[in-house]
Amino acid sequence: MTSNISASGLSYEQALGNYHLQGEFPAHDLDIDKDDLLKQFHPDHRSETITTLQVGPNKGARCHAQLAQILQADSRIDAADLAGARIKETDVLVIGGGGAGCAAALTAVEAGAKVILATKLRLGDSNTIMAEGGIQASIEKEDSLQAHYLDTWKAGHKTGEKALIKQLVMEGPETIRWLIQQGMQFDLNQFGDLLTRKAGGTSGNRVVYFRDYTGLEMMRVLREAVQNSDVEVWDYSPAVELLSNESGHCAGAIVSSLEESRYVQIKASSVIIATGGIGRLHLNDFPTSNHFGATGDGLVLAYRLGARLRDLDSFQYHPTGVAYPQHLSGTLITEGLRSSGAYIINAQGKRFVNELQPRDVVAAAIIRECREGRGVQGDNGMQGVWLDTAGLEARNPGILQQRFPKLVQLGLKSNIDIKKIPMLIYPTLHYQNGGVVIDKNGLSSVSGLYCVGEVSGGIHGKNRLMGNALLEIISFGRKAGATAVKERQSRGHKQICIDHISNLRRELMQNNMPMKCKAPVLFPNYTKYDVSDEDDPHHSRIFDL
Repeated sequence: MTSNISASGLSYEQALGNYHLQGEFPAHDLDIDKDDLLKQFHPDHRSETITTLQVGPNKGARCHAQLAQILQADSRIDAADLAGARIKETDVLVIGGGGAGCAAALTAVEAGAKVILATKLRLGDSNTIMAEGGIQASIEKEDSLQAHYLDTWKAGHKTGEKALIKQLVMEGPETIRWLIQQGMQFDLNQFGDLLTRKAGGTSGNRVVYFRDYTGLEMMRVLREAVQNSDVEVWDYSPAVELLSNESGHCAGAIVSSLEESRYVQIKASSVIIATGGIGRLHLNDFPTSNHFGATGDGLVLAYRLGARLRDLDSFQYHPTGVAYPQHLSGTLITEGLRSSGAYIINAQGKRFVNELQPRDVVAAAIIRECREGRGVQGDNGMQGVWLDTAGLEARNPGILQQRFPKLVQLGLKSNIDIKKIPMLIYPTLHYQNGGVVIDKNGLSSVSGLYCVGEVSGGIHGKNRLMGNALLEIISFGRKAGATAVKERQSRGHKQICIDHISNLRRELMQNNMPMKCKAPVLFPNYTKYDVSDEDDPHHSRIFDL
């Protein structure tokens, strides 16, 4: 993947020479006009990639063109596909096996509900395991819930939903306690207290973490908890459509069993979508840090059933993705490194941005340096700037191995000793800022349909702070699981249908829109498939994951 860089920079060897010639890396133009920088260089402001939705509950809204294509696509199924489909019933259906889905499923089953968790790949295969930096929670004496709230609201350009932000920050300390009770480890000081560090855009130390693989540790604990619970887990079972009842209430979903090559109807009193983000669509041709299955499925399913969405033109490009070597392009390098004092250096050997500005500002500044010829030209044609790992190690001997062992291993994969040589970085498509409109319990505008985690919108506004995502998936996942259980006490569904598909097709035809594209897409277009039935491409088995 490329990222539309037009200017050339110094060669890798030339820029590395400048890096070694400089000692203290003097700051250069750190005082910048943030608004002007974002408008000129952040990918969200590329007008040629923005369109207007023509159908659905957000008709007339701005939307990224690639996202609009799948939101306004035809369904993969029709009524005939349900004729021979096996039927399964449950109280709560959770779609997605990452952190948000597991937290919701565990909470619901502990409340006595019958729960099925259906996931596209295997339980735990998700963006959660890719999260490295940590979890925000106001636990230090010098910090406050109000400061966490204001940092989050301001970083999101004051567009986040205040009630949701308030709930997020207030549940931070309790969320950490719950995770510790589940068995999650965190880095501690010599007295056994939680270590904290500052994140970009925050006013103080608030991020708790475990080395540089906090999300992986979280997912280890949640996966074990689910496997040891009464949650019924369906691996390799992506949802391809939602079901509704006679009142438009969400009544379950149709999943495609990749192993059995057939559809299954799951009837449920309530449904929780926790399918994650959209990075594997590679918006604006950027590389991505996202997991293989992050193709925006939940947005498509919810929108088609009538759920309102928001901020469909806003995405986060993490400043520090690997730019070189090419086979690791887009791989995430944790913000924790910059929190610990690593600098970002251009090809001329100069700092050009405060590394702890919000992510969108730092990403835009890196893109500016490369477009204006101050970037480093990699052997693969990709440009980037330096992340000063070697300088950080020199200033703090042993810090990389102690706090960032995953990054050290990443360097070894690149044949780079990051203790001696800096890493070449460039922004990587990382997070879906917008999503389904929800209330404080994760309930969408469709009765019985809950959306939690990255598929939801409103908490982060138009930019997310490091550490708030892992906090969100647990706090809102648990809230949705507890609330969804109450739906099982309501009246059963008299009629289950997919009439909303007919409504979609009618609307597409009325607007003279093509119906060739099918969604959800389920997997990136470069996926290898083993198609068991050539006449039915929807019933496929995927391999080489």
